[in-house]
Amino acid sequence: MTHDPTTSSEPRPEALVPSDAGAPADGAAPPADVTRDSETAGGATAAELERQRDELHDRLLRTAAEFDNYRKRVDRERRELTEAASVDLIRDLLPLVDDLERALQVEATSEEAEAYRRGFEIIYRQLLDALRKRGVTPIEAVGRPFDPLYHEAVVHEASASHRDGEVIGELRRGYMIGERLLRPSMVRVAKA
Repeated sequence: MTHDPTTSSEPRPEALVPSDAGAPADGAAPPADVTRDSETAGGATAAELERQRDELHDRLLRTAAEFDNYRKRVDRERRELTEAASVDLIRDLLPLVDDLERALQVEATSEEAEAYRRGFEIIYRQLLDALRKRGVTPIEAVGRPFDPLYHEAVVHEASASHRDGEVIGELRRGYMIGERLLRPSMVRVAKA
């Protein structure tokens, strides 16, 4: 029994070749110039696909980097906004700390006044603890050389027992939050 290709149900090889490739319908080999043109076109298509792939990959990397930068910028702006709001609130609380310090300097003259004083001391310590937890620290000024970045000179006094430019008294305490100045110390400075 011989196999007749014209009666077979399997597709013929020439039927698999696209009709626009220039192959004759009778199964004869396509002309040589058509084969070379389709291979060149296929090679150009592969090169074009590689170029497109590289462009898309590059675009993907750039988009991912832009998104990462955007996310970092938003996080940084959110942190800065939160910090700025905290700094404003802390600056508003500093005069209360000053008032409590002045109230605690007054001597209690009766039992009742002493009870109020103890209440003020408790409130004062709690307020200082809350500020300390948020990174607020007082500026140590007395006995140090005057520094215009951290001190505001209010009074210059002649003093033989202090160095010229030494801070000899503090009229209002200054505060830092981390490395940032919240408020400079108002100080008295010695002059020789």
